[in-house]
Amino acid sequence: MSPALVQLDEYLGQAFHRMPVAMIVVNQQGTISRANGLAESTFGYASGELLGLSVEALVPDRFRARHPQYRQGFTSEEHARPMGAGRDLSGRRKDGSEFPVEIGINPVVTGEGPVVLSVIVDLTERKLAEQRIKEALLQKDLLLREVHHRVKNNLQVVHSLLDLQAMKVKDPEVVSALRDSQNRVRSMSLIHQTLYQSTNVAQVDFNQFLSELMVGLTEAYRSATGRVDIHMQAEDVRLPINEAIPCGLIINELVSNALKHGFGDGRSGSIWITLEKEGQQVMVQVTNDGAAIPEEHDLRRSGSLGLQLVNLFTRQLRGTLEVHRANPVSFTIRFDLEETA
Repeated sequence: MSPALVQLDEYLGQAFHRMPVAMIVVNQQGTISRANGLAESTFGYASGELLGLSVEALVPDRFRARHPQYRQGFTSEEHARPMGAGRDLSGRRKDGSEFPVEIGINPVVTGEGPVVLSVIVDLTERKLAEQRIKEALLQKDLLLREVHHRVKNNLQVVHSLLDLQAMKVKDPEVVSALRDSQNRVRSMSLIHQTLYQSTNVAQVDFNQFLSELMVGLTEAYRSATGRVDIHMQAEDVRLPINEAIPCGLIINELVSNALKHGFGDGRSGSIWITLEKEGQQVMVQVTNDGAAIPEEHDLRRSGSLGLQLVNLFTRQLRGTLEVHRANPVSFTIRFDLEETA
């Protein structure tokens, strides 16, 4: 061998031992013919102890019987590839303990015949970090559920207090105002209840929320709901809580107003609630075939607290409000969801 080739071989040998990953070379007989220092320390062997050992010594006992069959296939490979793609692999230390590994195999033809160069990465620290992240996320999820549960319970207490107050008041207008406030509190409480019961505590399932909300409004406006059919369409729509609360309160106000004023004269009819999400844009529409809204009624400066809240929450959502006053009466709100990191 020429001096230049000798120098190159020495350089490659030094590089092999300086690599920041564990590396072993296995011959056709399954014997370890070369191992760098990191491979020895990773598997708990002293310097030189790995040489001459069967590679199966590094394989956990439960997989050892099948490993020779897999190993024979490695030498026939033409290209480098990860070993056991899609599966969790384990290595066996000298003391018998196991640890998670990632292995890349590279078939190489040498003057001594085909060998397999294996690169082994100890995943112990990575797996521990992943486990810590999973535990942290679980704790965060449990904390959020507890927060939603407590908020829901506190809102239910407020709802009960308003109910007690309404029972002591004789003025019909005051009672009506208290009942309206109860419905608003119930709407917020239902959003937190929906999140508490959901598998995703960051997104409100609006189909479930609307179903529960309509039950409460039906009870609150019993005299009208016997004559009015309510139809809902909000399948597969989920909203972040920052948008869900104002959106839920808008629907609460518009349906309540329709039941009180659109069908307050004894007429029958229908209310349609539609919620659609396309990309980052959401469209909320509440339509009814009840009494028309008079042209002289200024919706922007309405004396109705409900309509004032609709305008307020629409601005909070940075959305637009379109109103059709008759045949049918409809309120359409469009807004874009906030970008999340």
